[in-house]
Amino acid sequence: MNRQKTQQFPELKKASTLEEAIRRLDTLMRRLRKECPWDRKQTPQTIRHLTIEEVYELSNAILKQNTEDFREELGDLLLHVFFYSLMAEENKQFTLIDVINALCDKLIARHPHIYSNFNVDSADQVKRNWELIKRQNSTRKTTSVFSTLPPDMPSLIKAYRIQEKASHYGFDWKSIEGVWEKVKEELKELEEATRQNNKQAIESEIGDLLFAIVNLARFLKVNPDDALEKACLKFIKRFNAIEEYARKKGIPLENLDLEEMDEIWEESKKKANTSM
Repeated sequence: MNRQKTQQFPELKKASTLEEAIRRLDTLMRRLRKECPWDRKQTPQTIRHLTIEEVYELSNAILKQNTEDFREELGDLLLHVFFYSLMAEENKQFTLIDVINALCDKLIARHPHIYSNFNVDSADQVKRNWELIKRQNSTRKTTSVFSTLPPDMPSLIKAYRIQEKASHYGFDWKSIEGVWEKVKEELKELEEATRQNNKQAIESEIGDLLFAIVNLARFLKVNPDDALEKACLKFIKRFNAIEEYARKKGIPLENLDLEEMDEIWEESKKKANTSM
């Protein structure tokens, strides 16, 4: 690399330590904020939706177990942390150092079994204690157990977290048998609402059934959001096989009959099972 160029732009030089890496990104972000027209005009409000997109892209990389994408998406998320902190510094609100110190203070406070004389016997106990401390230290006016849940959190994840939080305070089924019975009960109630063609009741019972199934997933130690995402990807892959079949035959997808589609679907399913 041109030495004169790296003297003018020190951020061009790759870092070999964590300290150098943080300094490199900080230098780079500050330059972009001053000299790039797009970066200069951004605000927390204009990049908020991009941050949400990056979180989903990171989630996708994790589910696909793609190391290269995993690394890249973590970098994109880190970019947003630096970007928000820099904008806050410009507005004299806080700095990245403040963000990191606050995070460290919070982690220390929520691990009293390491930094104090508090004893724990299991990971579950650590989790329960974390939730208790989180609630005690919440700056929100309400003291509800669920007050720390973001209002716009996706419903499936929200249902899982609601059940988790309630469980920490002892409000839970004693065994999985009770959960199974609840799922069956909700299914029967949905069938009854469907027979009566009561649209309002149908919506309510579908919600109750989904909530019960999320609870079942929790008891089975399965994250329902991960499970549903994998089911969606599986469906897309099998339906893609139907689309490919239609393309090869040179006919519109909508002209395939259901029996033909089912046959291709089952063939795709068998191929996936044999490759496992």
